[in-house]
Amino acid sequence: MGFVFGSRSSKEEKAAATDKVSADLSQPRDPQAPKGRPTPKRAVAQSQRKAVVASTGNRKEDAKRARERRRVEMAKQREALASGDERYLPARDKGPVRRFVRDFVDSRFSVAEMFLPLAVIILVLTMVRVPSIQNIALMLWLAVIALIIVDSIGMGFRLRKALAQRFPDEPRRGGAVAYGLMRTLQMRRLRLPKPQVKRGERP
Repeated sequence: MGFVFGSRSSKEEKAAATDKVSADLSQPRDPQAPKGRPTPKRAVAQSQRKAVVASTGNRKEDAKRARERRRVEMAKQREALASGDERYLPARDKGPVRRFVRDFVDSRFSVAEMFLPLAVIILVLTMVRVPSIQNIALMLWLAVIALIIVDSIGMGFRLRKALAQRFPDEPRRGGAVAYGLMRTLQMRRLRLPKPQVKRGERP
């Protein structure tokens, strides 16, 4: 009898272990998620369930409220892009590092910010049916590209050095230099978020 009970309990333990493994496999754990905490997918699912519970039960009313929330959020974001308010900026523009990069770029003149107007001028020159003028336009285009490359390399080097000095312990400076160089390609008056420093005013 003891052997029978022992076999039965052993089978029950194995069955329980099999069920647990199957449950774990059905909900894979994110390797970056801390132990004992739900994975990101489960966390999203939990938040979605909470949102469903908080709904009014009226689909039209819920959709209307969602549209209103999006409208308010977009309005706050537009205001933040003009004023530089960190609370409502898009994620890619938030943080002291990105703020420093914007101020660093906006305080200096770069050849790249003149790319758009120069490109328009060169395009007009290439449309003139005079070979000499078209040759000049071609040479001018090559000169502009070369100047932008040289200036961008210098800007990137200075910005990387400034970031290392200002944020030596900041673990996440990745993409900050590229963020700054992309900003130099925009004309100063068209940059978003709006420049918060004047030319020559060091951040």
